Amino acid sequence: MAQLEACLIDAYNTIVRTDVAAHASELPALAGIPADAMHAEFSRLSPALSVGEISMTEALALLLRACGVKPRPDLVREMAAKARELLLSSARLYDDVLPFLRSLRSRGIKVAIVSNCDENTRPLLVLLGVDALADTLILSCEVGAAKPAAPIFRTALGRLGVTAEAALFVDDTAAYCAGAEALGISAVQMVRDDHDGLVPSGTPVVRSLRDLEAIIGRDAGS
Repeated sequence: MAQLEACLIDAYNTIVRTDVAAHASELPALAGIPADAMHAEFSRLSPALSVGEISMTEALALLLRACGVKPRPDLVREMAAKARELLLSSARLYDDVLPFLRSLRSRGIKVAIVSNCDENTRPLLVLLGVDALADTLILSCEVGAAKPAAPIFRTALGRLGVTAEAALFVDDTAAYCAGAEALGISAVQMVRDDHDGLVPSGTPVVRSLRDLEAIIGRDAGS
């Protein structure tokens, strides 16, 4: 890899951990629908939601209708507000995140957070202090493209003004690492839990951002 100039970092399960238990119980209860039905319908709508084709309120209205519930505007607004509230109140940064981001900044390495997400992620990253330590937030719902597709990575590189060869990407999902590698971006898979998951051939695996910082420091000193 060329001299490292930028680090592209995934959000969820890489730097941010979330508790989905409340989402799985409280949102269906508001709508009066079974949790499994809501989960299945939300999964179906997630691709459109993640690239900004529909907003959260639009997704919830479609979800309610598909589940046989009239999407009253007041109910849709209440559910959208609750979804945002639950995310903002339950999400936490892993302990190694802020020190890692500060270390990158001290080295002059640019940072882009590259996330497949909905519109509630930007306020979350601002609340958690990530926005202040990143050069840019590349959010799929805002740029109209999601990992592992090439456009979201190219947008990140363009915003940072770096080449693929000078960037490193870290993500917990193997397929997303492979998408970055296909463009010539070096990738590292984050595996914070005990399971290894599916790892692309030749992709290094780290268990924490401290491990990743050690790799970056070693490469910089070589």
